[in-house]
Formats: sequence, structure tokens, C-alpha cells
Amino acid sequence: MAKSSRPTNADEPSRKTHRAPAVSRAATVLRLLASERFGLGVTEIARRAGLVPSTCLHVLRALVEEGFVAFEAETKSYRTGIGLLTLVRDGMASNDFRQAAQPILDRFAANYKVTAVAVELDSRDRMVVVALARSDSFISLHVNVGSRFPSLISATGRCVAAASHLSQHELKKKFDSLRWEQAPRFEDWYAEVEQARTEGAAIDRANYIRGLTIAAALLPPGLDRAARGIALVGFEHNLPERITLQIKEDLVASARALANQLN
Repeated sequence: MAKSSRPTNADEPSRKTHRAPAVSRAATVLRLLASERFGLGVTEIARRAGLVPSTCLHVLRALVEEGFVAFEAETKSYRTGIGLLTLVRDGMASNDFRQAAQPILDRFAANYKVTAVAVELDSRDRMVVVALARSDSFISLHVNVGSRFPSLISATGRCVAAASHLSQHELKKKFDSLRWEQAPRFEDWYAEVEQARTEGAAIDRANYIRGLTIAAALLPPGLDRAARGIALVGFEHNLPERITLQIKEDLVASARALANQLN
């Protein structure tokens, strides 16, 4: 969730068979280019995306025509285009959850001196940051809209696990694939999942990222059944237990109020 020097769970290309392979190839190319600061040539894009160069070129030309990718003739390289930014901006502007959550995030950031984020579960089992608010503290945490992390990691992960219908054995398999800076024992993590099921919120104390405390709560499911939540990220020394207890109560109440507003 916050920037860290440790390895993160990278997005891996899906190995599933798609009914719309052209769409899948285009999405793979866009994800690849979006992760690069500088442009890439066709050969390198094809190699990394696992595509035949001629197929990759067809995909790139279609994306250029749509404005989602830009071609640099001088270097013969491709990079994400301004059309993609426009598409994302328009999509975010029409996101009711993002708009409704922003005042709540601003309040949390100001009251608790934390970075507050609104997150939503995507189709690839990852939580994605869709809105955020930073405190006015001298030192703040680096989180961006669009940042994504495994659905079962950190405090949000405990809440997601609590809301799931997975058995303890199934959760153990998923837990074993997660990467933490200070991994909790599964037994302790599962006890915290059970606690989140009862209380409606969870706390991660420096497990996911050393030195950070993360608190989270999910919104009660709405009509669209989307999994959404609010998470607060702060420095461990600024969030003693009495503050985190207050935060949990505030998070649960705010999540319910936000869900009612959206429904």
C-alpha cells in the first residue's frame, strides 16, 4: 500500500484462456507500457508480453490509432499515450464511490495525521487505491491512486478474509503466497481475521511494512456486491493502541455511513 524497498507481489500475465484474445493482448501490452518510464521497441514488448512480434505490432498499431499508445518515430519506441490518461480520468470522475469517499478520507487524514485511502477489489483479486488523502505532516507516505496490492495482505486483507466464504485450509494456502516484511504466524493472522469478522475492522501492526500501522474496514456489500473499503496508513509510533481502538470504531461507522450513501 505504501512505498517500500522490499519486493512487491508483481502482476503476472494471466495464463487462462480468454474468449477475446485480442483484448487480453492489448491489456497485457498496456500494463507493460504503463510500468515503464521510457518507451520500448516492438521486439522488447513482444518478448516481455509473450507475443509473436508480428502480432505485437498489430496490437500496438491499433492502440496507437485509438490514442492509448504513442509511437516515437525517432527512437522507434512505444509508450502510453495521452488518450489512456483521458480514459482513466473520465472513468474516475464517474466513480460514485471515489467521490463519496473523498470527504471521509480528508477527515481521517486531518484528524489522525495518516494517509487515508479508498480501495476497491478488482477482477484479479487485488485491492486498488481509487482515492486518497494525505495529512499535512512534515513526513508523509508515498501512495498513489492506482496502487494495487494482494487482496489478503495487510489490514484490508484480514477484512477481506473475514468477509469471504473460504475455509481455514483455503485461507492458509492463500496466506502462504503472500509477502510480508514481518510475516505474522498464520494462527495469529487467522485469529485476527476472526476478530475482524466480529468487529468489522482490522489492524496490521508493522507486518506488511515495517514501521507502519495500517487500519481498515470494508463497506457492507451494496447492490453491485463490489468489495470496497477504507484504509489508514500511519507511522507505528504515532498510532498507540488507544488511538487505533478509536480509529477502528470511526472506520466501522464511516464505512457503514458511506455504504448507506452509495445505496
